Amino acid sequence: MQDFETLLEGSARAHGHLCAGQVVGVRMAKLGCELIGLDEPSRMPQIKKLVVYVEIDRCATDAIAYVTGAKLGRRSLKFVDNGIMAATFVNLENGRAVRIVSTEESRDLIDRYAPEVTDKRLRQVEAYKRMPDDVLFLIEPVRVEIPIHDLPGPSRFKARCERCGQVVRDKKEVLMGGKVLCKPCAYGTYFQPLEVALQKEA
Repeated sequence: MQDFETLLEGSARAHGHLCAGQVVGVRMAKLGCELIGLDEPSRMPQIKKLVVYVEIDRCATDAIAYVTGAKLGRRSLKFVDNGIMAATFVNLENGRAVRIVSTEESRDLIDRYAPEVTDKRLRQVEAYKRMPDDVLFLIEPVRVEIPIHDLPGPSRFKARCERCGQVVRDKKEVLMGGKVLCKPCAYGTYFQPLEVALQKEA
């Protein structure tokens, strides 16, 4: 794996700017991969051995994806919307997994680790570079049972919604009232057809 500064520079460029979240994400990804025995996670053959669960949609997630090469489209990056600055790294080959959480306490320690930096944002960036792993992170070995339909690779399962006819892949359908439904039909959607929205506004 490339050294920290090289990864940070590339991650910040891919993300669009350097920030504290980039530092946390790069460090988290490097540490997570090391702890599960992967040293080149974004290259073959290791790229097929890694699944990463991220628990927040913030800057650190872009850094984790950059360092690990994990991607939503490859099904190796899983988003669990917990609102927690955390990620779990899983080695599919040996089953080793570790969950790493960025500590809230680390925010209170930036003055101790980078007292000479006057700009608060830059002080946080520099402090997060310097903090020991056990100050910046909570590290916990875990077990993750990944169902076959959530594994990377081609789609193995599909069903058809009995209400709208939409094909639903990878066992994401819902059985409700004895019917197979897609989640939008079962629970509602994040969107409304424009015609319906305009009628409601009228």
